[in-house]
Amino acid sequence: MDTSGVRDDPEPLVLRTPAQFKALGHPVRHRMVNVLRQRPATLRQLASAMGLAKGTISFHVRVLREAGIVRLAETHQVRGGTEQYFALVGPAFEHPGEAGPEFLLQAAAAEMLPARGDEETGRTLLRHLWLTPGQARTLMAQLHDYAAGPHPADPAQGEAYGLLISLYRADIPALPPLSPADQE
Repeated sequence: MDTSGVRDDPEPLVLRTPAQFKALGHPVRHRMVNVLRQRPATLRQLASAMGLAKGTISFHVRVLREAGIVRLAETHQVRGGTEQYFALVGPAFEHPGEAGPEFLLQAAAAEMLPARGDEETGRTLLRHLWLTPGQARTLMAQLHDYAAGPHPADPAQGEAYGLLISLYRADIPALPPLSPADQE
């Protein structure tokens, strides 16, 4: 059985329905999607990874399946029963229209862990860059290529950190250039 996480369809799933956004809006289902980004998994594996009861996991998988986000990847006969492996429908999600940025911000906020007493877990910063349209396209393409890299199969490579990237034209008025008289 191939559980490498490699999917037949490399196209991202375009989220369009209220059911899809609602399904991903729940913190347990959002975490479950992040677990399934690693590879297909059974209900038992998901329950173990997430520290939740198998019945709870089963309910949330059903919601994700009904929303078209998770699919039954394959079944495997085990000790007189059938083990089901669930996988994401696509390797990534796209959010068209106005719902995308708000949804991503809410998802990132829900995913952030509180800082631990002995260490800093991350920083959230807002910075503005002054770019030409060509530089903005290049930067976004480079960030997309980096973020689309494969998930490390070896947990010894570190812990997961979220990276929320939003490159948008900011509503910041520009002052006119200084005249020679202003520079004196």
